[in-house]
Amino acid sequence: MSGHLPRIKERVGFAETFASALGASCLSSTDHVGELTITVARDAIVEACRIARDQFGYQQLMEIAGADYPSRAERFEVNYHLLSMTENHRLRLKVTTDEQLPVPSVTSLWPVAGWLEREVFDLYGVAFSGNPDLRRILTDYGFEGHPLRKDFPQTGYVELRYSEAEKRVVYEPVSLPQDFRSFDFLMPWEGAEYRLPGDEKAEGQTAAAPSPAAAPTGPTKVDAKAGPGDPKVTEKTADTGAGAPANAEAKKAARKPAAAKAASAGGKASATDEPKPATRKPRAKKDDA
Repeated sequence: MSGHLPRIKERVGFAETFASALGASCLSSTDHVGELTITVARDAIVEACRIARDQFGYQQLMEIAGADYPSRAERFEVNYHLLSMTENHRLRLKVTTDEQLPVPSVTSLWPVAGWLEREVFDLYGVAFSGNPDLRRILTDYGFEGHPLRKDFPQTGYVELRYSEAEKRVVYEPVSLPQDFRSFDFLMPWEGAEYRLPGDEKAEGQTAAAPSPAAAPTGPTKVDAKAGPGDPKVTEKTADTGAGAPANAEAKKAARKPAAAKAASAGGKASATDEPKPATRKPRAKKDDA
């Protein structure tokens, strides 16, 4: 046995002796990796626990755990984990049931079983006959369904939110957009296709559709329009039209009034474009000096 596992003392011949004590209520026995599991009839679970506690020294009930196998006729398993402090040994008793048949409660043997049975009832919906307080213990008031059943939806049936209008938490049926119901279970390296903007350019087009230009495979040669002997700049005024004639024409155009300039440019002259008549400054009188 590995060092990280608890050390359990082997009880040689215990399985056969315990099965003989149970009689016909013992259905099967399995010893796997040092863990002994005995399946008993559902109606005989209380007596089997009493025999284990009183005759074989399993004083403590450590846990009651459920399991769901929907393909079976009796889909639920209820496992009772017992510990013998005196023998340093553990024992698992197991019964099966379905949604309708209740399992006898063992609260008469271990009062702590009351809470453990409530957990199995809350999470799996297994009923325990004889439990004096069989009600939910982990989920909220008004919770619908049993969340550890294999057919229970991951989103649940209802969702809650705080309503600012009502000033309280309200419960509503779960409604998911259709996009969130399309789940991708593939890893990124297992072939999931993510289409990014621009990916369509790398794909082939139909016969009638315009195809994008093929990417160049090598350096592109550019044909120069100017030859090696052609001048790159204008070196004479005759090439540009500048010089003394152009300057005289520009000076003449600058002396035109604003209305003529606007008319030649295709616009209208405003009042501010007309030059104001010159006004003479009044001469100061001798008495004011």
